[in-house]
Amino acid sequence: MKISKYQIFWMIASLEIGMVLLLTQSPAIEEAKQDAWISFVFAGLAGIGITFAAGKLSLLYPNQTFIQYSQIILGKWLGRIIVIPYFIHWLSVIGVIFRQSSEIIQMTLFTRTPLFILIVLLLLLVIYVNCIGGIEGIGRCSEIMGPLIFLMVIITLFLNLNNIEWDKILPVYTDSGLKSILQGGLTPVSFYGESVLIMMLLSFTEEPKKGVTWAVWGVGVVAILVTISTLEILMVFGANLSSRLWYPFFEMARYISLMQFLQNIEIIVTVIWIFSIFIKLSIYLFVSSYGIAQWLNIKDWRKVIWFVAIASIVLSLIYPNNNVASVSYLEKYWLPFVLPINMIGIPLLLWGVGVIRKNSKQIDE
Repeated sequence: MKISKYQIFWMIASLEIGMVLLLTQSPAIEEAKQDAWISFVFAGLAGIGITFAAGKLSLLYPNQTFIQYSQIILGKWLGRIIVIPYFIHWLSVIGVIFRQSSEIIQMTLFTRTPLFILIVLLLLLVIYVNCIGGIEGIGRCSEIMGPLIFLMVIITLFLNLNNIEWDKILPVYTDSGLKSILQGGLTPVSFYGESVLIMMLLSFTEEPKKGVTWAVWGVGVVAILVTISTLEILMVFGANLSSRLWYPFFEMARYISLMQFLQNIEIIVTVIWIFSIFIKLSIYLFVSSYGIAQWLNIKDWRKVIWFVAIASIVLSLIYPNNNVASVSYLEKYWLPFVLPINMIGIPLLLWGVGVIRKNSKQIDE
């Protein structure tokens, strides 16, 4: 299974942009007010740094996945133990994404369809692309869907230009300060940090070095688009109203009205947004199944897909409502554990130890 550098770009960009637009803008605006766009600038730079570090780590062993080279760097047993937090991370986030996305689809498109049915249908699509195409199939889908997702975001921003009021982002910095701006960037940087999935994906690229470069570009381009969209949301709704909206970007799409002719495009936006969720879930299902198979020495990784699928359904249904799936999961697990440990701490530790081991080996030779 091999993917190109351009597919890496579209895979990283597609998996990032959907949930960043959905879940990060409201908490960032609540914290940093009209300076939330600055929070997204800092978050984008941090996300690029996380992607770069994860990429440099993977380039130490470009033909092996994270599950394999962690054992080379830390030894067999410690290397096997240190990947366990990632299995918890991957499996839990799949369940959360299924729950969040299915509730939004139910709310906007299929109001009378049971939530369980929507989850199962979405899961079957994700299983299908993994079983039939693997990572190559996901890469091809991202090349088709990625440009459509970006086009949807750009069109939404363009059609709202007549609604913006520049004075709503003033004064700059005075009302919030550096602390609030940095705190506002925590949620978005934790979503940009999902690019650490490159540690599992880089070994499948035809040109690993260029794959890292294009992955960094993927995060960077998304960061620019999301920063611009946050700026426009603030100029359309203002900081007070934006912070109280569950999904500000979707509300901005609903706000579009050109001479009472072009209206209600939020349905189209939702359909295109589903493409991003599909790519994201497909990648998470792949890395979870492939990673667990390697960890347990199972030759046919596709057999593990069914275990991950069942676990995903169970995890998506244990949350009593979307608020718990979104807010509680973010505050109690994602920010205090996944961001500092899985996205920053472990990759930096492995990178540092890996470089030392590589240099020591060269000196001995």
